[in-house]
Amino acid sequence: MVTRVRVRFDIAYDGTAFAGWARQPGLRTVQGEIEKALVALYSSLGELPNLVVAGRTDAGVHARGQVAHLDLTAAQASKVAVSRIALSVNGMLGASNDIVVRQTSVADDGFDARFSALWRRYEYRIADTLLARDPLTRRTTAWTTKPLDLIAMQQVSNELLGLHDWAAFCKPRAFATTIRTLQHLSWSRDDDGVVAVDVRADAFCHSMVRALVGASVAVGEGRLTVAEVVALRDRLDRTSAFKVMPARGLTLMQVGYPDAAGLAQRAQETRARRSREALAAQLASRAEIG
Repeated sequence: MVTRVRVRFDIAYDGTAFAGWARQPGLRTVQGEIEKALVALYSSLGELPNLVVAGRTDAGVHARGQVAHLDLTAAQASKVAVSRIALSVNGMLGASNDIVVRQTSVADDGFDARFSALWRRYEYRIADTLLARDPLTRRTTAWTTKPLDLIAMQQVSNELLGLHDWAAFCKPRAFATTIRTLQHLSWSRDDDGVVAVDVRADAFCHSMVRALVGASVAVGEGRLTVAEVVALRDRLDRTSAFKVMPARGLTLMQVGYPDAAGLAQRAQETRARRSREALAAQLASRAEIG
């Protein structure tokens, strides 16, 4: 039996020039760049498995608190001290400096970057006035043309919280569930006048955060009411009543995990729930086709 060492990666990146996290043939992706460096580092010591990530960010989305894991054989783990893998990978990533592996560490027993996570937290930033527009932050902040009513946006956010089917807010993926628990959604304005939303859920389906922000912006600009957004969510149909916001304003800030004693149990529970939800989604899709 081959003994493996699970390594946790804490990663930050500017997503502007990437076609998302996930490796895709012919496209520059965050996973692809990091794995390319890892292959070069361990090329003489056998094949490497794929990096497993907490949140597969879309094209143009940034991260300050992305988490991934990688299983190394004992021989691979002995080549470079685990704590120094980050330095080695960063050295191989080149001069673009749009990915930084902030830290690599031996993962606690039972840790799974994806399935052990309790929640993912994102921030979305919007400059809704000319005074709030800063060219130096244009890659991480969306610009809109109408001042936003944050009180109304918080009202709709409060109504959206909880366990729901978010099919109206997600790009569909075959046999994938759109059931998620939205845990937190709050709006604020910083000292520079930039509007920011802090949003947290157990997980997010494809484009869900940017759709939530788009619906809230529609309320903040007076184009939709709180009741209309709630009705759109409950209708479960993809809608054009509001725009999905641009990727550049979105940053994955943090991934939350239980303490070490709860990691394995959380991973087991999440796998079981996702399997049930995916099966239900698959059966529903087949019923619609039939």
